[in-house]
Amino acid sequence: MEQLSGLDSSFLYFESQRTPMHIGGIAIYDPSTAPGGKVRFKQIIQYIEDRMHRAKSFRQRLVNVPLNLDYPYWIEDPDFDIEFHIRHIALPEPGDWRQLCIQAARLHSRPLDLTKPLWEFTVVEGLDNVKGLPKGCYGIITKIHHAAIDGVSGVDMTTAIHALDVEDEVETPEHPWVPERVPTTPELLARAYSNTLTTPLRLANIAAKSIPTLAGVARSVSRGELKLPTAPNSIPRTRFNRVVSPHRVVDGKSFDLGTIREMKSRQPGATVNDVVLAIVGGALRIYLKSKNELPSEPLVTMAPVSVRSEGERGSMGNQVTAMSVSLGTHVADPVGRLQFVRQSALDSKALTNAVGARQLADYTKFLSPVTTGLAARLYTRMGLANRFYPVFNTVVTNVPGPQMPLYSAGAKLVTQYGLGPVFDGVGLFHPVFSYCGHITIAANACRDMMPDPEFYADCLQDSFDELKAGLMKRPAASVAKSESRKKPAAKAKRKPTARKSPSAKGKAAKKEQAEIVDFQVAAAEAQAPANGKSTNGMAPSTETSGQENS
Repeated sequence: MEQLSGLDSSFLYFESQRTPMHIGGIAIYDPSTAPGGKVRFKQIIQYIEDRMHRAKSFRQRLVNVPLNLDYPYWIEDPDFDIEFHIRHIALPEPGDWRQLCIQAARLHSRPLDLTKPLWEFTVVEGLDNVKGLPKGCYGIITKIHHAAIDGVSGVDMTTAIHALDVEDEVETPEHPWVPERVPTTPELLARAYSNTLTTPLRLANIAAKSIPTLAGVARSVSRGELKLPTAPNSIPRTRFNRVVSPHRVVDGKSFDLGTIREMKSRQPGATVNDVVLAIVGGALRIYLKSKNELPSEPLVTMAPVSVRSEGERGSMGNQVTAMSVSLGTHVADPVGRLQFVRQSALDSKALTNAVGARQLADYTKFLSPVTTGLAARLYTRMGLANRFYPVFNTVVTNVPGPQMPLYSAGAKLVTQYGLGPVFDGVGLFHPVFSYCGHITIAANACRDMMPDPEFYADCLQDSFDELKAGLMKRPAASVAKSESRKKPAAKAKRKPTARKSPSAKGKAAKKEQAEIVDFQVAAAEAQAPANGKSTNGMAPSTETSGQENS
């Protein structure tokens, strides 16, 4: 048995028929690479079943403590049935992109069965008229509850069912899978009593470690060295910041990663992350302006930050905190918007690093399950999102992917778009995926708030085009030359060697790796321990090598 944290449990408490709290994606495959050029549904089931030992989330289900006296537990489901979790449908002709998005939105709007392992895969055939895809492609729409995974642990599930080659020999599991007995009510109550007795001691230990840090942060804020995030009463309310309906829409756009890298190189100090946020900010500006609803204050996004350590790789649940970044929607000039976003991201990262992202995440472990559950239900049932100021306007979460092709059951993964939870107060969610030289920015929204998702996808494209046009007027060479003049001391320190030493090559590779769109990994690396080991939980996988983190 493994107990959920306070943060994991909060995703369960906020769950309702209107607000299912699962994440996932739309993965599209080309079966022409598989033996025989086809992949049958039974092959997909067998392929996934053979590899379920690679990720714990596949077979674990919830066990709730009576009266919510403590957080729930994960157990190995004694009644696991893979055919319940993998379904099969087909789009009607012509099988185009809009039909796929509508079907994904329908599936995404339906809550998962909380009495079974919290995931579903739906194989979708009939994608014969999607622009840019070869005929015969099929998709897999995935749903995995946010209580079970975050962006980084979700990559572990993706890795489990993919390979770097068409032929993939699955390894024998170290230990055969064994289901667990469902604990009795007295056993769960006894555990709850024990946890209640030890909670004050554990909380005091974390408080003792964090109080000196918080005192230092307070001094830095008073001296103007750190900036606090935007106060809620300064964040504008938009159409996306009220009670949501149970209906969803999905759409998105794909962009060339090389082009985005070139764009960020034209703005000194900018990262790929900054460019992505500026694109989202521009799209929101275009969309809201078309509705005559653009506020004068900048919209703010929440960006998840991973604090998952190397030792926690493969564990279930969420190891995240969050950053708050202004999107510059009040800035008309796209290049000026990028500059604004860059400074806001720097301020937020500095504050997160100073406070300690890990310490912030640790405090969520001590939230009272009774109080948290009651507060979440009241917030949802009483429609409090319509009465309170929004804490942020949207979410932009970046999930890293490998920059080489992946295969599942012999079929090549062509592209993937993310799916995220929409809930009261946050009716628009932006999952960002990077894979094989491309970045996809998806939009998941409440249908009542965004009845025209295809138009918002066009806004994303228009925002990208505007920012690209503005940045490409600035020669990359002159920008680099300007930067070199600003840092003469750094130039003087470089040794004139004929070739780089192995350590220098390693540093250069690390720098190159540090520019992919992934807020979670980026902030986690800032929390790396003194021994230099990464705490992001991503680097060791060969399937995620070759990426860039900002």
